Amino acid sequence: MDPPLAGVVRLAAASRALVLALSLLARLLFRPYDTSATLHPPCLSNPSSQDPAASVSVAGAVSSLAVWDGVHFARAAECGYEYEQSFAFLPLLPASLALLARSLFAPLVPVLGYRAVLVISGYVLNNLAFVAAAAYFCRLSALILKDQKAAYRASVLFCFNPASVFYSSLYSESLYALFSLGGLFYLFSGANTVAMIMLALSGSARSNGALNAGYFCFQALLQAYDAAVQKKRPWLAVQALVIGALRSIFIFLPFFAFQAYGYLNICVHGNSEELRPWCKAKVPLLYGFIQSHYWGVGFLRYFQVKQLPNFLLASPVLSLAVYSIVHYTKMLHQLFQSTSIHKQIVAALEARSVQSYKSSDVTTVLRSGLSAGLTNNAKGHSKVKQRKAAATTIASASAHDTMSNRGNQDQCSLLLLPFILHLAFMTFTAFFVMHVQCRHDLCLLVLLFIGLLRTFWFPQAPLIKDGAI
Repeated sequence: MDPPLAGVVRLAAASRALVLALSLLARLLFRPYDTSATLHPPCLSNPSSQDPAASVSVAGAVSSLAVWDGVHFARAAECGYEYEQSFAFLPLLPASLALLARSLFAPLVPVLGYRAVLVISGYVLNNLAFVAAAAYFCRLSALILKDQKAAYRASVLFCFNPASVFYSSLYSESLYALFSLGGLFYLFSGANTVAMIMLALSGSARSNGALNAGYFCFQALLQAYDAAVQKKRPWLAVQALVIGALRSIFIFLPFFAFQAYGYLNICVHGNSEELRPWCKAKVPLLYGFIQSHYWGVGFLRYFQVKQLPNFLLASPVLSLAVYSIVHYTKMLHQLFQSTSIHKQIVAALEARSVQSYKSSDVTTVLRSGLSAGLTNNAKGHSKVKQRKAAATTIASASAHDTMSNRGNQDQCSLLLLPFILHLAFMTFTAFFVMHVQCRHDLCLLVLLFIGLLRTFWFPQAPLIKDGAI
């Protein structure tokens, strides 16, 4: 593990310990605002059942740690999706809780009860997932920003971001961050299959995980341009677009499969005599109806005088997001003025091809270890080292040429374009459509760009010094 990455992992673990300690201290000193954790009726599928350890003081104290959305996630893990509004909480976290409670933490069930063990499983899982997400955040930032120090700064801010407590609670943010950041890291490293699977899993943790399909669309457009313009092979361009579309659809599949599951349970096999309004729609999208009907989500519906404190609460992160978007747009304009779009696309494709080549070297080493003896394996290692040296030389030369063409530090890479578009969409949605103070996932993109902006704010600390990157 690289020294900066090891430092980020240690810092992430320390931040989780600090957040958990502060959370427990706050619960001891103050009365909880949300008391819904105490409302725990038996499952509808088995009304006569009662958790034998539910009345134990320790079990009750542990179960009470599930508050706000955590109550719904724990309920779905224990009883399944019983109510219409339960389908707002996607299945990855509840399924993971149930799996851990029935396997790794099963010995604790007779002592604490099943619900308390579900809560423990959630806290352990989410805090470990956050540490892994921080590691991927650091690696992705270094890959995109091309600056280890900026990547480390952004990772430190991620560990102590304003929504940090949600990553250590019974929420789906940690799993979403893990699979989103991990998937994007593998995507920009050239491991498309792993990236596709991880990004699809992010869509089964939170609904906005489906937006990650846009990164595959960006990749497909770059490859199609390269095939049509550079290589003069239109058929390869069509093939790149079709493959990109199929990968994007695969990322959407978990979310829409869950919507189909809800439709079957409520509209087809439901017990209600009258169909729910959304069941009669041309496109019966359960998630959108739940957000609008139960949580009041909609365009400008949150613009009320009584919600002004929540807008003030979200204003720091929203301000950073807007500044990042404006700042990047200006740099992008300068970039296209000094360098043609064609050259930028070629540079982006070269950077991705080098990363893909390095990934293929790792695969070659692993395969050679399985198929050849020690002698052949040693030869394979030497060849891989030679190829890596060549790849590093190509990457250095390409980056040096790109930086030389830029001429100053006020310009940036085209690879940041999908990130800023993602940030712009999330910022618009958070401000005009969603509950503005609840967009915890917006912090992920904002903190990445804080590291980026810090790199370009100080031209006296260039990325290239004495000919070295």
